[in-house]
Amino acid sequence: MIRKCLFPVAGYGTRFLPATKSMPKEMLPVVNKPLVQYGVEEAMEAGMTNCAFVTGRGKRAIADHFDISYELEHQIAGSNKESLLTSIRDVIDRGTFTMVRQREMLGLGHAILTGESLIGPEAFGVVLSDDLCLNEEGPGVLAQMAELYRQFRCSIVAVQEVPESEIHKYGVIAGEAMKDGLYRVDRMVEKPDAADAPSNLAIIGRYILTPDIFDILRETPPGANGEVQITDALQAQARAGCVMAYRFKGQRFDCGSIPGFVEATNHVYHHVYGRD
Repeated sequence: MIRKCLFPVAGYGTRFLPATKSMPKEMLPVVNKPLVQYGVEEAMEAGMTNCAFVTGRGKRAIADHFDISYELEHQIAGSNKESLLTSIRDVIDRGTFTMVRQREMLGLGHAILTGESLIGPEAFGVVLSDDLCLNEEGPGVLAQMAELYRQFRCSIVAVQEVPESEIHKYGVIAGEAMKDGLYRVDRMVEKPDAADAPSNLAIIGRYILTPDIFDILRETPPGANGEVQITDALQAQARAGCVMAYRFKGQRFDCGSIPGFVEATNHVYHHVYGRD
């Protein structure tokens, strides 16, 4: 029912300098697959095969990754290395990939608004590739959220409990518990001090948004750090209608930080590849 997923990939990745000086942070490999491919595969599992990228300068490697490389294919054709391309070939065959550039870094809300021309008047997913989400026990996080959207037909944010010392890094929600792991949001605060946080439920990089979010973002003034915050727009949406928060099943790794990236690499190496 939801066909499109938006990938805001215009950020600079300064926490990984100098590696990201000329390489997009979204192309950093967790073992042998770039972060952005994990996100695209998660979206496709949820039925979102139309992938829209909001890119920036120096991000051409992302477009190249989701395209055929005739020279490479020719070089390894018939060799034992050919099978290593199976996963990306499958993604390319199943998906449609579109790009638009965000000319200025004015926040996640602005990046999402920049993608409006690629999305149009329909509900869509959003994946922040920095957050690697894995669920070895069942459907991926976005597939879980898409199932909820079929029931509630409103914007949904993924949340997880975070320690008090980490609260200031996230948007935080407060709301009424509907059932185990599902909340109707009545308040959202972007990067609060721990003392001011309405809960310990932090929003992570998975969203399903209804298309009225674009009109709300157009009217949303800059907030924290002078950026257009998606949490401010979602707060307005919650006041006017309904926004749900979902405590997802699975594991999330903060691959925007070096410790989280190393943790994700170790996890994938041990659990996915079965290596000691």
